Amino acid sequence: MFSKTCEYAIRATIYIAAESDVKHKIGITDISTHIEAPAHFTAKILQTLGHCKLVSSQKGVNGGFYMDEQQKRNKLIEIVTAIDSDLLLKGCGLGLSHCSDREPCPLHDQYKEIRIRLKEILETSSLEDMAKKLVKGKGFIRELMAN
Repeated sequence: MFSKTCEYAIRATIYIAAESDVKHKIGITDISTHIEAPAHFTAKILQTLGHCKLVSSQKGVNGGFYMDEQQKRNKLIEIVTAIDSDLLLKGCGLGLSHCSDREPCPLHDQYKEIRIRLKEILETSSLEDMAKKLVKGKGFIRELMAN
């Protein structure tokens, strides 16, 4: 459902929320390795998220990406809309531009239910909540993290 860019953004922000703080920054190589994404692409995604104030970064020897406590409380919906806008939550399941309640596509009603539920999940799930599951071993970003 999410674009590949959005998937990487979600993975990266959850990883950063779990592993960083204002005093401990995470380098792009570490992030990209753990989320299984190309480093250059991950850097571009994090740059976009940085412009939206969803992650912070510091340049230099001890630099890297991190989140403060407020950023960790951001909801997943903020990451998704920063990367993919709100098309996922409003668009047609078949990608048709003219699909609507008045002129529905064959998947309209079923997909509408999915969009509503997905929006609820994204609006109620914080990066902090996801990070806690990751740290407690109730979720993983990369198989090696569970070991």
